[in-house]
Amino acid sequence: MSQDNNAPMGPMLLTFLAGATLGALVVALTTPKSGPELRGDLKDLACRAKRKASDLAEDAYEALDDMKERTAVAAGDMKQRTVLAAGDLKRGVTDAVKDLRG
Repeated sequence: MSQDNNAPMGPMLLTFLAGATLGALVVALTTPKSGPELRGDLKDLACRAKRKASDLAEDAYEALDDMKERTAVAAGDMKQRTVLAAGDLKRGVTDAVKDLRG
């Protein structure tokens, strides 16, 4: 039985995080606490998860903006290089035609 070492890590990480979350929830629900205390703990846990998700979303938007900017710079650089290469090619062809005509 062989394993695929090129398998994506995303599903495995998501499964691990879901299991860890479920485990934390089970521990929170089975720990002897009063109702208000348990609800407070769950509310704190939900607030932390919301903040973390917000931070991750913000990081993703920043990364996307950075990639857009880098792509625009690279496209501009590529256009400039293409124009210069076309000019060099045109000069080379013109010089070759002149040489052939004598």
